[in-house]
Amino acid sequence: MITKIVMTSSALFLAITGILLSFLPNEIADYLNIEPNIITILFLKIMSAFYMGFGILNWMGRGTLIGGIYNKPIAIGNLMHFGVGAIALVKVVSHIQEHSEIFISLTIMYVLFAILFTYIFRTNPIKTEK
Repeated sequence: MITKIVMTSSALFLAITGILLSFLPNEIADYLNIEPNIITILFLKIMSAFYMGFGILNWMGRGTLIGGIYNKPIAIGNLMHFGVGAIALVKVVSHIQEHSEIFISLTIMYVLFAILFTYIFRTNPIKTEK
């Protein structure tokens, strides 16, 4: 049951982030005081593809057994994404001067999902009948 909740919530988080990056890259770059040139916009759009791809992977895998030996690539892929992202955000968040509320929120989400996917990866799911 926990895997379905974690997979659904992470899918929604990733998909919403991906959609925002896809449709509003210029506005996001302006808001974050990043020069919106062709390279930064391309980078934001490529990031949006990553987020939407991972989001749809989690959405489609939300009803399957995940953990232990079951669907290990999905569990470890999510753990790597959220774990490495959490480490990077934790290292940087205290140095951010502008828009710190965004980066603190992202850090909290990434740390939470990293912990949850660590739990999923290290435990065996309980098979239940539907």
